[in-house]
Amino acid sequence: MGIKALVGAGDRIVGLTLPFAVVGVIANILWPSVFAMRFGRGGIIAGTVLLVVGIPIWLISVVQVLAVAPKGRLITTGPYAVMLHPLYTSVALLVIPGCGLLLDTWLCFALGAVLYIFSRIYSPREEEKLAVTFGKEYAAYREKVFLPWL
Repeated sequence: MGIKALVGAGDRIVGLTLPFAVVGVIANILWPSVFAMRFGRGGIIAGTVLLVVGIPIWLISVVQVLAVAPKGRLITTGPYAVMLHPLYTSVALLVIPGCGLLLDTWLCFALGAVLYIFSRIYSPREEEKLAVTFGKEYAAYREKVFLPWL
């Protein structure tokens, strides 16, 4: 399995999200008071919790993709048993917003939302390829996954 198959739609998703991130970071540097949330200690605690949950989900998902996908097998365990796209979802809904809370900027919530929206736009293409490649095995997996809408 080539790198393109491993990346899936990730290159398109990141490519579309990156301009928003660059413009947002520049704006945040120039006008930090506009982006500040001022949650104080509560924001730090909440951000830490999001990162403590999100980073392991993301790392486990990456390891599974690198270890299992090249063997031509469908990944159905770990984070993939909970949601269809844990790589995209964990970064968009947990890691980036967690960083935003720690850095006291709502920009990260907006970037996480943009990333999540683009992942929802492009992930059906990945799902179509998986359905063709794995057939009934993929259909059975889709029926069992805990949070199929994430």
